[in-house]
Amino acid sequence: MNHRTYLTLAIPLTISTMTTPLLGAVDTAVVGQLPAPAYIAGVAVGTLIFNTLYWVFGFLRVSTSAFAAQANGASDPDQGVLALSRPFLLAVIVGMLFILLQWPIERAALLVISPDADVSSFAVEYFRIRIWGAPFTLMNYVILGWLMGMAKIKESLCLQILTNVLNMVLAILFVHAFSFGVQGVATATLIAEITAFVLGLFIIVKASPFKWKTPSIQALMDTDSMKRMFNVNKDLFIRTICLLVVINMFTAKGASFGTEFLAANAVLFQIHYIMAYFFDGFANASSILVGKAVGANDKELYKKTFSLSKQWSIITAFVISSLYAFFQEPIIGLFTNLPSVIEISVKYGTWLIIYPFAACFGLVLYGVFTGATEIAPVRNSMIYATVLYIIIQLIVTPIWHNHGLWLAFIIYTIGRSGFLIMYTPRLNKKMLQPKELKVS
Repeated sequence: MNHRTYLTLAIPLTISTMTTPLLGAVDTAVVGQLPAPAYIAGVAVGTLIFNTLYWVFGFLRVSTSAFAAQANGASDPDQGVLALSRPFLLAVIVGMLFILLQWPIERAALLVISPDADVSSFAVEYFRIRIWGAPFTLMNYVILGWLMGMAKIKESLCLQILTNVLNMVLAILFVHAFSFGVQGVATATLIAEITAFVLGLFIIVKASPFKWKTPSIQALMDTDSMKRMFNVNKDLFIRTICLLVVINMFTAKGASFGTEFLAANAVLFQIHYIMAYFFDGFANASSILVGKAVGANDKELYKKTFSLSKQWSIITAFVISSLYAFFQEPIIGLFTNLPSVIEISVKYGTWLIIYPFAACFGLVLYGVFTGATEIAPVRNSMIYATVLYIIIQLIVTPIWHNHGLWLAFIIYTIGRSGFLIMYTPRLNKKMLQPKELKVS
């Protein structure tokens, strides 16, 4: 295990995960060329609703990847099948519930965010189309997590690139060629989500490292295994709730400054997502390698992965921050041609130069902890950071307005990293004691 081996895994995963924020970036950029900031703001609010819904269940990808990696490390085909089947069933149930409850979800979201009337109208158009993709999106989380956990990196990369490129092409076609507006962006995403599901099932059948067989109901519902899965997912669920509290508070407060500030913050947040997902590629690589180390009881692989994770988190922060610092205005210009939105985005965009250094350790070490299925420290660090964010936002935004909002977000991000670092000595002690290592 060396830098080359780590990067051979991390780079394709980075390319793969980067396609996810590029979807939101393209949606924002496509509507950003339309004649009013309400289009950007409407898509931003609609996207926020789905981020809230889906990120709450983002543990479906993360935990599936960890359990699949441990099954792969232990060379256990039965556990490999169950690592896919159990969360897949949960994804179907939750996705159907989202569709059934779409009206109260829509009303509650708009009540909380309280955007202007024009923005609200565009957000509703977006929401009422995309909601039909809910089961497919959640099942895609499971499919992608399983492929990553089984170290089928090429397959997961191809799946994400194909479906996300389809989304981008359709969004541009529907909006600029057919003038479908916000509805065109939402329809493009829905088609891409369904396409990803069909392709994902096909890839799993072809790429599975073992002969596929349907698990028995008894194995699927095994009490101990189900309890372990739900314990891991419970902590990831709480972690995601904390993240969404911060994002929703940030967006709602930005909306209170007016539509142009909401639009500008939406542009900056899309850039922030691209930065965060860049780190996510390294986090996924660390998660897969640590999961494999746990499954195979390989202490040396764990130690080397932990060391490389820290090194590459710092290197990545320098690269991302430098690129954004040099190309800030051209990057913002890719998202909108509205002078007022560009001016506000540039004014507050300097905070994103700091963001990579604030986030690097928290985002990459998150992969180490999830790969080891040690999720309680991740949960706790997010709870502490969220409380810190709420306190800072309440104190500084009345004084410094949008600058105060971004300051609160950066301090929250530093907290995510700092609080998680505090748990690393305990994790190292546990992982390096053979008697504590457990095979999934």
